[in-house]
This record gives sequence, C-alpha cells and structure tokens, in this order.
Amino acid sequence: IKRVRGSDPNAAMNWLAKMFYAREAPCFIMTPLLILAGEYIGRGDPMGLVVAAAASQALDYVGMPEGMYPIVEATLYLATAPKSNSAGSYYRARAQIEKEGAGEVPDHLKDANRDAKGLGHGKGYQYPHEFDGHFTPQNYLPREIAGMSFYAPSREGYEAEVSDRLERWRE
Repeated sequence: IKRVRGSDPNAAMNWLAKMFYAREAPCFIMTPLLILAGEYIGRGDPMGLVVAAAASQALDYVGMPEGMYPIVEATLYLATAPKSNSAGSYYRARAQIEKEGAGEVPDHLKDANRDAKGLGHGKGYQYPHEFDGHFTPQNYLPREIAGMSFYAPSREGYEAEVSDRLERWRE
C-alpha cells in the first residue's frame, strides 16, 4: 500500500514482483489494492475502485498465472492515479451521530405519498431536476445540524472538479 499510495509505480512493481516471487496468495495482494482504491485514491480518481474491482474479478475468473496481469494493471493504475483520502469524511459524520444522535428527517424530505395531508410530509420539497444544473439549494440534513460540513474535497484529480462544483452551488 505504501508504494502505491506514494505514487511510485517502479517501487510498486518491485514489491509486487517480490510478492509474486515469494508465491504470496493473489487474494492477499488484491485485498489491499481494493482497500487502497477506496481509502487513498477515492474521489481523486473514482475509476481506481472500478479498476481494482475489475482486476479482482478477472483474477477470480482466469486464476493464476494469467491473473497476474490484471493485478499488475491495477497496481500501475492505482500507483499513477491522483490521490484523495476524503472518504474519511464518513468518520466525521459518524462521530457527529454518535455524539448527538441521528436527528429528525426534515418534513420536506419525508414520503409525501402517505402522510402529506395530515403531517405535511413532502411539503416544500424541490425536485432538483426541475432546476438549472439539476440543483437547488435546500436542506437535506436534520435541522439540528443544518449547514454542517463533513466532506472536504481535495484539489486532486477528479475531486478538484467536484470542489469547484460544490463552490458554485454554495454561491
């Protein structure tokens, strides 16, 4: 993981070759690549997880020794991908829930099909696809934490685009 996370494809190939040479179980090699794709590459290059999952599936399908090729492809892809560990935002959200509880679903987000008339469920909901850019500013969080931010996108790879989009929406 450290060689791939460090964006060094040469070191990643060296250590991967050592693992194959030592007859390490391919699933033992593939598992950390899958974890790394979600944890350290994440939104920097969302295709990283797709590539790693495809490599894992290909390995299961073809077996070894040819299964080495999808592992090599995934390792090189991940080593050279832009990195982001913003998936850790989950832990900030989880800590907030553990501290203050889950909170109440805002009425405009509740199912209007059943209780709209008597309880006001769904009243005031704005369907994003009816607005320019398929976005409209409305609160999706429990009232107690409205405006709280958990996700802080990096400025790396695809996530830089996400960061710009979120900034435009905040305006």
